[in-house]
Amino acid sequence: MKKLLLLVCTMACLLSCTSHNDYQANVQNPDRLHRSVKKITDIIVHDIFSPPVASRIYAYTSVAAYEAARHQDSTLVSMAGQLHGLEPVPQPQAGQTYCYPLASVQALLLTGRALIFSEDKLDEYHKALLEEYHQSGMPEDVYQRSIDYGAKVSEHILKWASKDNYKQTRSFPKYSIQDSESTWKPTPPAYMDAVEPHWKKIRTFVIDSASQFKGVPPPAFSKDKNSEFYKLAIEVYETGKHLTDEQKEIARFWDCNPFVMNVKGHVMFATKKISPGGHWMNITHLACLKEHTDVPHAAEAYAKVALSLADGFIACWDEKYRHLLIRPETYINLYIEESWVPLLQTPPFPEYLSGHSVISSAAATALTGVFGDNFAFTDSTETEFGLTTRSFKSFREAALEAASSRLYGGIHYRPANEKGVVMGTSLGEFINRRLRTRNTAVASNQ
Repeated sequence: MKKLLLLVCTMACLLSCTSHNDYQANVQNPDRLHRSVKKITDIIVHDIFSPPVASRIYAYTSVAAYEAARHQDSTLVSMAGQLHGLEPVPQPQAGQTYCYPLASVQALLLTGRALIFSEDKLDEYHKALLEEYHQSGMPEDVYQRSIDYGAKVSEHILKWASKDNYKQTRSFPKYSIQDSESTWKPTPPAYMDAVEPHWKKIRTFVIDSASQFKGVPPPAFSKDKNSEFYKLAIEVYETGKHLTDEQKEIARFWDCNPFVMNVKGHVMFATKKISPGGHWMNITHLACLKEHTDVPHAAEAYAKVALSLADGFIACWDEKYRHLLIRPETYINLYIEESWVPLLQTPPFPEYLSGHSVISSAAATALTGVFGDNFAFTDSTETEFGLTTRSFKSFREAALEAASSRLYGGIHYRPANEKGVVMGTSLGEFINRRLRTRNTAVASNQ
């Protein structure tokens, strides 16, 4: 009888341990965090947010996810006091058990819901995701405590976001087209208004100000055929006329224009695609998968990349609307060939600097800081949009190709790309130095 009782107790203990281990393995899988970031991206594409606005969404949602997830690893520290205006984030209750991966996606999705338009699409996904956690075997009190904590973190992050001057910029006047020959004018086929002319007034996240990385001005505008500016325009024109298949593929791969207008006779319709920031957030996902990164460190990677993107757009837009430079398509049509059309559709904002060059270099620098240099990867981001994969030996190599793509696409002169890489790299290196996410003293003692 005693042996039977001992056997029953042993089996019960084993079953209990197995159930506990299964639940822990289930909730620690970072797949739900990656899927949630991708869901935010899908809704950003659906709602057609401009690249700068998309970067803002990524920044706040990623910081929310990180601030909830970091408690799982004692070596990770809060970004409060490091990001402008971010006050101490609510802490978990001492002595209580939490599922921090659940709190992290809860914080991310609640924050995202307040920043996007298609709330119903996110609500449906959010409900199904929470049910996955609920069915994981997690104790009910841990489940409820975790989603409550994620909600508190989100509420704190959204209060912080509300003070970044974004709402005020929604009522600022539209860009007024300048009379000067050198300045940007709306481009075909939709001749859209200039996007986010006041973006430099958004509160920065890590960098000191929008103009901290103010670069050299572009070459002086000129119609003289012997001038540097005319020669730069000729380079864009000739490159566009003699593109190789590889150059066309590169240009289309990095196009990342969230709102391409198609004209068929008298009918005009839009094609929705991923933004430049969304492309680099997905590269972050791919890097995490390759390295089998756990939830708190995946959240760290997303946050670092998102903050580099957000500050990169603020700094770049400060440059764009300082110089107001004419786009190659406009210049070439006026002074070289009236019927010339670039491979890519020209985005609706001034030319200098190249936004993709800036933010790609900033994001690549952030990723290098997390995963190291010479990190080879295959980028499959654009396959869902009908394009092929591309492979790179490092994040920097990918960023340099993204910069080159703008010349191939016919939407930037060479200096905008090259100087954009300089700005983005400098900005990214500054953020890597300034923003501390690891408590090295704790890490060295473990």
